[in-house]
Amino acid sequence: MRCLLKSLLLLLCFGTFALAAIPAKASPVLAKISGAVESKTPFSGERLFAVLDSAGGTGTWMEWDSTGVKDPSIMSVVGPSMKTAQKPQMVWVISEREKPLMAILFSKGAGEVLVFYELSALDAKPEPLRLNPEPDPRVFLRDYRQESPTVFVHLDKPSLKISVSEKIIRFTYDKADKTALRYDKDFSKKTFVEKRSEVRSYMDYFRYEYALMLRAFVQSVRGLFNWQPWHWYMDSWNHAAFIKSDELEAILSRGFPPEYVTIFKTKAATGETVEFRVNGNGFFEMDILAP
Repeated sequence: MRCLLKSLLLLLCFGTFALAAIPAKASPVLAKISGAVESKTPFSGERLFAVLDSAGGTGTWMEWDSTGVKDPSIMSVVGPSMKTAQKPQMVWVISEREKPLMAILFSKGAGEVLVFYELSALDAKPEPLRLNPEPDPRVFLRDYRQESPTVFVHLDKPSLKISVSEKIIRFTYDKADKTALRYDKDFSKKTFVEKRSEVRSYMDYFRYEYALMLRAFVQSVRGLFNWQPWHWYMDSWNHAAFIKSDELEAILSRGFPPEYVTIFKTKAATGETVEFRVNGNGFFEMDILAP
């Protein structure tokens, strides 16, 4: 963490489309080709994401991080292609479908080709969360502009910010909600069945809030964590760190709104504490604290 913070602070101071040829063969077990789109010139950003969205539907594409945990199903395609002259430029994965879909952007002559692969599953075994020792700030902060010596603002979402100090990296996102989260002052008087039902409803709400924070915080940076973006969504990876039903019931039993609810907290294998908090009224925060 100290190396990461020092490296960050040091930086602060000083056309035509057609079915394409396939660049690399995929394993018949782990992945299979589902299509390709070729452009005679490099894709514009708008056209590239239009093609991705058309293939992905209503889900959210997540960028694969070459420094993160490597799913075998993904590496069955990416691994061989990395050994060729036609290496992948970018790789994305979408998980909100029966079988995950992967998209790889390759250069092809004077243009590019976007190849889609259907994966058998996202199949990496859960690993403890780690922070990469010295991520490149130019990669980590590439979607942000510097606002002050220690504050960065997202290029597309000004209310999404990162602040850096010697002891903490803090992500904040403000998306004011018209209606604050309701806390029933008589919750403790409810029956066991009523309490269980209400706790489930709150858990669903906080899982939605957690997903929103992952898109805002985790998916806006690269090279910071060893978990790929989709690993943060998987119960087998996040269960131990996510708020438990009994913890939530204890909060609700107080009968008044807390200042914040911590919905995810873990100590990384590298010693840092990573914590997600919400206030129930559209303010979100993720802290990475030095050991």
